[in-house]
Amino acid sequence: MRRVGIIGVGLLGSAVAARLLARGFSVVGHDPRAERVKALGSQGLVAASSPRAAADADVVFTILPTPAVVEEVWLGPGGLLDAAPRSAALLQMSTIAPALATRLGEAARARGLRFLDTPISGHSAMVARGECTIFVGGDPAVAEACRPVLDAIASRTVLVGPVGAASVAKLAANLLGGINVIALAEALVLGARAGVPPATLLEALRQSPVGSRMMDSRGVQMVEHRFDPLIRLDLFLKDFRLMLDEGARLGVPLPLTSVAQQLCTAASAAGHGDEDLSAVITTLETLAGMRG
Repeated sequence: MRRVGIIGVGLLGSAVAARLLARGFSVVGHDPRAERVKALGSQGLVAASSPRAAADADVVFTILPTPAVVEEVWLGPGGLLDAAPRSAALLQMSTIAPALATRLGEAARARGLRFLDTPISGHSAMVARGECTIFVGGDPAVAEACRPVLDAIASRTVLVGPVGAASVAKLAANLLGGINVIALAEALVLGARAGVPPATLLEALRQSPVGSRMMDSRGVQMVEHRFDPLIRLDLFLKDFRLMLDEGARLGVPLPLTSVAQQLCTAASAAGHGDEDLSAVITTLETLAGMRG
């Protein structure tokens, strides 16, 4: 499995493509924004004119921004399930509802195609460094066949269960990560309002039992008020909605997630949707009377 197709080379897809190219895989990529594909050309990425063209590979990833786009690319007229060669393994890496992952798996199986539910846990910079985890849902034999490709991307690959289970794990991971970011923002705003410089407080927290890798990336962004996206706030807002939908479907209350979603909605409405999730601190600063 040396030929890899990637449909969707945004922040995350570009990091995945770069990891594979650096490890000697032949990678063809497609994205509606041609400049994203062109940016990877110097690293050896071959541009595909369409998702269908990118599907001519041994392993095909989709790393797409929304469930609606995922559904269109997989199930739409002339979509991936119609275009992929029967020898290919198809891996869905986007954050989507577990029910959609299950539906894609069933549609692939009906066509005799191998399918894995493989969302990736870690922001784009972590993926670029290989410091990420891929959750895998599906046939263990297919997962083992794809392991060389998965191991080239991530430091850890965890088989969670059947198709759909990995998407549940991804929502749970993003729930924890998102609330962690917002809790850190609250802590820094509390400290700043009390007169403790954010950089000083962040360093103190880093060296305490509550220190985390989140502080090394999002904490620095918050202190510097530099919100270059590791994951766009609007994209994570979509993830919060998926979590709440899944909680409603299962009858599981998610009160912290609901508050996090509302805070991110306010940050997006204030114009921070294309910035990193850490920009949510600006909403908390406004609520604390620290911004006009």
